[in-house]
Amino acid sequence: MYKNKKFSIGEFSEKTGIPIPTLHYYDELGLLQPERNPSSEHRIYNYEDIITLQKILSLKFLGYSLDKIASLLHESSFTADLNESLSLHLHALEREKVQIEQSMQAIKRVIKLVEEEGEVDSALLFSLIYSMHMEHTWIERYKLTEVVEELSKKSEEDKLALDKTYIQLTKAVKQLYGKPVEDSNVQRMIKDYLEASFSFLGEDLMEKIAHTNVKELDIQELESMTPSPFTEDEQTWLNQAIEYYMKQVEME
Repeated sequence: MYKNKKFSIGEFSEKTGIPIPTLHYYDELGLLQPERNPSSEHRIYNYEDIITLQKILSLKFLGYSLDKIASLLHESSFTADLNESLSLHLHALEREKVQIEQSMQAIKRVIKLVEEEGEVDSALLFSLIYSMHMEHTWIERYKLTEVVEELSKKSEEDKLALDKTYIQLTKAVKQLYGKPVEDSNVQRMIKDYLEASFSFLGEDLMEKIAHTNVKELDIQELESMTPSPFTEDEQTWLNQAIEYYMKQVEME
């Protein structure tokens, strides 16, 4: 019924559901170039353009870029080369899927955190988000498969509880900064935070982390790249307070 029918760009857009600016863009790229009215230069679409558009949308559905679509669009047949291309593309989509799922988990975690806290300092929130991102980056970099398996067993509630513990630490540091590191309130703050962290990790995971190939230099590099909610002086004071706490533990 449409084989001999002509369409203006408005009619073609309405029938296909593709916005007019997108049709303009496809025309500019040479993907879908309709006839032109000789006198008005208006675009005139026909049945063959519908078929071409279907091909474009099919390849877009598979996730191909418009540049790649341009090279595939007018192939008369496909060989095993297409399978190789599709396999590579599938692997890329699988990696993207993992990244999207990680981002979705992080977003849900941040939403929950802000909902429960009511207000979170921006530097602290960026620090937490960056740490969530670096979890996966460093796991991939150092092939920490066993660590991944243990972390995957942790519930989102447990992760959220650890985030909230970090928020409490940040607030406490702002309040107690400047006091002697041996002050009882300072040491209680360190004790609460470290116990919560060790409880979250558990003995098995801590042992696996201890036996990883992550060097002290690498840890320092990570810390230097991670946004911190603390000033340099606050961080130095906090490190000293932790060192003092650990020495006291060793002496007991």
